[in-house]
This record gives sequence, C-alpha cells and structure tokens, in this order.
Amino acid sequence: MSKIHLVFGGRVKDPRGLDFEDLNQIDVVGFFEDYKSAEKAWRGAAQRTVDDAEMKYVVVHLHKLLEPELE
Repeated sequence: MSKIHLVFGGRVKDPRGLDFEDLNQIDVVGFFEDYKSAEKAWRGAAQRTVDDAEMKYVVVHLHKLLEPELE
C-alpha cells in the first residue's frame, strides 16, 4: 500500500488542541505520497498563518489509519 499523508488545517477552539471550530471551513492543503512532501506543504500553510494562534495545520498519516497492522 502507498503511504498517504493528508495536510489540512483550520481554526481551532483552543490552540492546545485539535477541536476545529467549523468543519465546513477546513482548508485541505492536499494529499502527499511521502512525509517529506507533506511536511513541506504543512510548513508552508502553517507559516502563512503564523500570526493567528487559533489557526492550526496538521499532517495525518492516512496509511496508518487504513492499515494499522502494517506499521
């Protein structure tokens, strides 16, 4: 199975958590086949919103969710 990484972000209720305020407003940056590409995209998105403490971007390892026994 290919390694699939999802990068997305949005406004969170508390900057210390991952409880997003409005799922309809999630910014999907994209899907990436390797962590290095996903991290680069995540850094770019996070840097654009660095002055807004309530904006958070994350990298999700979708391949680990789809087939956890492979890890």
